[in-house]
Amino acid sequence: MGPILVTGGSGQVGGALLRLAGSKREMVAPTRDQLDLTDPTALAACVASRPWEAVVNCAAYTAVDRAESDVVAAWQVNALAPAALAAATAQAAIPLIHLSTDYVFDGSKPAAYVESDPVAPIGVYGASKEGGEQAVRTANPRHIILRTAWVVSAHGANFIKTMLRIGRERDHLRVVADQHGCPTGADDIARTILTILDRRDEDAFGTYHVVNAGEASWHELAGAVFARAARHGFKAPMVEAIATSDYPTPARRPANSRLSTAKLTDRFGIAPRDWRIMVDEIVDELTGTAA
Repeated sequence: MGPILVTGGSGQVGGALLRLAGSKREMVAPTRDQLDLTDPTALAACVASRPWEAVVNCAAYTAVDRAESDVVAAWQVNALAPAALAAATAQAAIPLIHLSTDYVFDGSKPAAYVESDPVAPIGVYGASKEGGEQAVRTANPRHIILRTAWVVSAHGANFIKTMLRIGRERDHLRVVADQHGCPTGADDIARTILTILDRRDEDAFGTYHVVNAGEASWHELAGAVFARAARHGFKAPMVEAIATSDYPTPARRPANSRLSTAKLTDRFGIAPRDWRIMVDEIVDELTGTAA
């Protein structure tokens, strides 16, 4: 097995991938200072610099609301960088694993989305990520696109850490209850990537959904976070359920972000664990010393 080039190693999924790989696999993750994702020439040179086994692109512009006014930057990182990586990996004859998002869908489907459902992004972030998907598909046939959603972990910025921080400061929180999705652990995504890398299945290229099992609203997720934190002496605030219309944001969010993982299970034998177990582990890590 050769070295793996990881872009976005400082993010939640990239960081989890590096931690979980440990000494079992050689992962190389250039910092932002070492590799400019907005420079196609630099990306191509990096891919050509070593005989990589594969490239895993975990880098993304994820500031959903800011993307509405920062269109060029969002498209540079989410679409043009994947395009350059796809072209370079195709030239090097190596596979590219690329992370995408539930935001490529508009959220109007009443059931969980499958990979073949039509995309219809409703904001700049989703549109830029869909642009990245199309670039990867057209430039390198040896690709795996992993769409995920509602990513959380004990590291970086995410919903769980925000809830715990605000919960320490306030007695009352208002959390949206009419958006539904699949809370997903960065570690679970990283394990999926490692499984795919280990399989090296040349017939498995394509698009897959990877989320934890089950579904929740943001309000239900907040409730689960505080219920677990209370076991460690955390004083839980009252969490009021509100509608999306009560919490306006620059970018619209899909009302339904649920993703089906049946294809992932069928192809790779990966059965995602329940999101509640994942959340409990993260909250335990973040608040376990609070008791």
